[in-house]
Amino acid sequence: MKFLDLAKVYIRSGGGGNGCISFRREKNAEYGGPNGGDGGKGGTVWVEVVDGLNTLIDFRYQQHFFAKSGQSGMGQQRTGKDGDDIILRVPVGTEILDEDQETVIADLTEVGQRIQLAKGGNGGFGNLHFKSATNQAPRRANPGQEGVERTIWLKLKLIADAGLLGLPNAGKSTFLAASSNARPKIADYPFTTLHPNLGVVGIDNAEFVIADIPGLIAGAHEGRGIGDRFLGHVERCSVLLHLVDGTSDSIAEDYNTIIGELEAYGGELANKARITALNKVDSLDDDERAEAKAELEAAVGGPVLLMSGVSREGMPEVLRAVRAEIEADRIRQQPAEEAETWQP
Repeated sequence: MKFLDLAKVYIRSGGGGNGCISFRREKNAEYGGPNGGDGGKGGTVWVEVVDGLNTLIDFRYQQHFFAKSGQSGMGQQRTGKDGDDIILRVPVGTEILDEDQETVIADLTEVGQRIQLAKGGNGGFGNLHFKSATNQAPRRANPGQEGVERTIWLKLKLIADAGLLGLPNAGKSTFLAASSNARPKIADYPFTTLHPNLGVVGIDNAEFVIADIPGLIAGAHEGRGIGDRFLGHVERCSVLLHLVDGTSDSIAEDYNTIIGELEAYGGELANKARITALNKVDSLDDDERAEAKAELEAAVGGPVLLMSGVSREGMPEVLRAVRAEIEADRIRQQPAEEAETWQP
């Protein structure tokens, strides 16, 4: 299945049916009177989060969603049939944006969430509705209310506990494959990963979800390479795991390139908790490891972990550090009253 995380959709709710002007005309009925029914209500457009979806690919092949209009009222006090609703089914983590792609209409993060996007028009009143003691034969009926038409954007941001960052060929996909049940494409050329991958990682009888996004290069925020469009998939993460290629000739520069792109992207991403790991240390001898670690620690200004996705050296320590940050973030997200009563 192809991955699609952004889709433009045109929606329109159904208009209400018109009210009916009708009079009772039956043999042996001396006093007929009005009997025009009301129009039916137009269909409403909804969006609902369902389980089992992880892409917006369905909206590539259908972009227009128009709900049915209500039927007009009829004689003999018959109300028109309501128009059928339309439901847009989306995966967990979908944002609903207005046409400007900036105004957030809804952020859907749980299965079963259901939001009304465009309300159907009300049906018009038939002439029976206007009958009164002073107007017993009204020749008046209301038209149905028009439906709502709008353009929206669906933007998918994956729900993951941790996100992987790094330059192309930093070893992110190898790490994900070695630590989880995910099977991303792995090869010895840049941009092997073309769309985000999710994997469930287990360590010390605990599990968390980690997301691997395509590698960034200098100028990604300006559209170079694949660009920064996939950075939105790690916005919801509790912690970012930054992998740096230990075999590179410019370790500090590689690190600063990614940090610069995070800061240029804006928002809270640059301020998220980060763990930095020097990857591919299985290709280095002891002296080279010490030299590379010292260079990276000077750039980071803090501790650096050593690991190898191929030999799995140091991976348990990295996963435990990631898990600790995830648990710390969950505690911070608890309401104040829950945090006060929480017991480890």
